[in-house]
Amino acid sequence: MTSKVELFESLPKITASVRREIQKKVVGQDAVIEQMLLALFSGGHCLFVGVPGLAKTLMVNSLAESMGLEFKRIQFTPDLMPSDIVGAEILEEDKETGRRSLKFAKGPVFTNMLLADEINRTPPKTQAALLEAMQEKQVTTLGTTHTLPKPFLVFATQNPVEQEGTYPLPEAALDRFMFSVLVEYPSQAEEIAIIKRVIGTSMEAITSVLDTETLQNIQEVIKEVPLSDTLLQKITTLVALTRGGEKAPKSVQQYVRYGAGTRASIYLSIAARTKAALRGAETPTWEDVLAIAKPVLRHRVMVNFQAEAQGITSDDIIDELVKQL
Repeated sequence: MTSKVELFESLPKITASVRREIQKKVVGQDAVIEQMLLALFSGGHCLFVGVPGLAKTLMVNSLAESMGLEFKRIQFTPDLMPSDIVGAEILEEDKETGRRSLKFAKGPVFTNMLLADEINRTPPKTQAALLEAMQEKQVTTLGTTHTLPKPFLVFATQNPVEQEGTYPLPEAALDRFMFSVLVEYPSQAEEIAIIKRVIGTSMEAITSVLDTETLQNIQEVIKEVPLSDTLLQKITTLVALTRGGEKAPKSVQQYVRYGAGTRASIYLSIAARTKAALRGAETPTWEDVLAIAKPVLRHRVMVNFQAEAQGITSDDIIDELVKQL
């Protein structure tokens, strides 16, 4: 049996192996893959924001394959019901006795990795069906609670361009995602490589380099990575500045509608700890925090209409705050 120390020391090698497997099917997108891995090993959920055709689904599926995780995908549509996600009680008849009873039929949420494709295409009632699952790792139907498999992660996609027929995610739902990951267009060289791979005759199969038990052990080992009080002080200062006040930059006071909550500080601490562990460091540094500041904060720092009119984004605000610190 691998000790905790040995498992911790093997994390950089494991991370490199997972990257290699994903890159058998995915060209480029190194930053996105890194943030996926950080979310996975931290046990957090991910929201991928990008136009269609950028391999968001392929990346998530490839990650699940490389980890040996059970993977399910839900295509969110306006007519999707909560029971289509969590499951429902169905009436079942015993053929021998003729007695009828209710039996819970599990929905696709009962998996290790759930891809919620185009999550903003379904009404808030259905979006809310995921909230309990994401936060409590369980679902409740007719007063009965059903525990989800471990690990359980939601990776959702959202199209930022097409807004017709969509339902913007409420802040409560957005806040449950550890990362908001921007998936950008590939470079010309990467696009050529993608075309050659797609029109080619074969594609390498992904090999599982981990199992669910090892993944859970890694998540537990990362929880033991120490975090200094000095770093916690800087993290909470950064998050507090997003909320305005006298010490906040003028840009925050002028353009931010409301800032990040306590969950942002928690996720910054967890993700920084994971980033340090995956590169073999015994404790995170301020550079680790800065590397994941935007994906953690961008969907929690809401700019006002004035900022939107001037093309100022939450990423711009975060850059300004980092400069001040």
